[in-house]
Amino acid sequence: MSAPDPAPATAGPAARPARSPVDASPLATSRPFGAHLRMSWWKPLVLLVVLPVVLVVLQVLALRLVGVVEGTDDPLDPQFTPLEALAVNLAIGATGLVAVLLLVWMTRVPWRALLSSRRAFDRRRLAHYSIGAALLVAAGVGVLAAVAPAATGWTTFAISGTTIALLAVTVLTIPVQAVGEELTYRAVVLPAAASWVRPVRPALALGLVVSAVVFTVLHGSTDPWLAGYFTVVALSTGLMMILSGGLEAPIAFHVVNNVLAGIVNNVLAGGETPTIDRATDTGGPYLLILVAVNIAMVALVVLYERRRRTADHRVS
Repeated sequence: MSAPDPAPATAGPAARPARSPVDASPLATSRPFGAHLRMSWWKPLVLLVVLPVVLVVLQVLALRLVGVVEGTDDPLDPQFTPLEALAVNLAIGATGLVAVLLLVWMTRVPWRALLSSRRAFDRRRLAHYSIGAALLVAAGVGVLAAVAPAATGWTTFAISGTTIALLAVTVLTIPVQAVGEELTYRAVVLPAAASWVRPVRPALALGLVVSAVVFTVLHGSTDPWLAGYFTVVALSTGLMMILSGGLEAPIAFHVVNNVLAGIVNNVLAGGETPTIDRATDTGGPYLLILVAVNIAMVALVVLYERRRRTADHRVS
């Protein structure tokens, strides 16, 4: 008599197939940039709580330090001194660095994968997009000056010691501020929120919405026009990142936009410090001109990336 056949193994946790190393990796290079991270559901929540706190704490500490140096006691004054502007810009840049380090620590992905996941960060792209952004932003500022000069807050052209100090802070540290925001909201928050959803398009949509909401809220405007404009900026730069597969386009646009706007606002402030007021009734329909600039930059990214793909196809 032959021995009975062994009983089939019962299905259970031990019988489930193990995940392949590719599936287990936190970096999914086969997915579009922006939906390229895999994270536990709670990790994006930690980022959404911690990063705003880091931003606020760093800014408050920096402004308090400036208050001690300058002998002022109102860090919320809408007229920033050169030293206050320097402190705020560096605090925002530091927040971007903290955001990247925190996400890298949480996921163990290479930090370069937060700049672009399928290719290396492209300095040539950055230069090209910077040129395009400069042309579009300059055109937008010109149209704004012609159509709604009263809305700009500009007074007269003047160069004073304060103006020179503010221009130095603008040129040297606004790029730090703009890059810090792109790292925080686009490189970190967007893909982290997108990791909550597996299908690509809903994931990207969720990442765009969450990052735009956080960006808008932390810009602290109670004016609906300004809040809407900040939302458009966040959605536009997020789309630039997704469409181009990297951070070159949003960084270029954000840096150029803020630097050019800062230069114009400073030299047309009558030699004084320009006022940064985001309270109710400070925005208006004139912001649609700047919205058009954002949309034009997104269109430029679409055309540029299509041309790059065509050229790469011909070479191959």
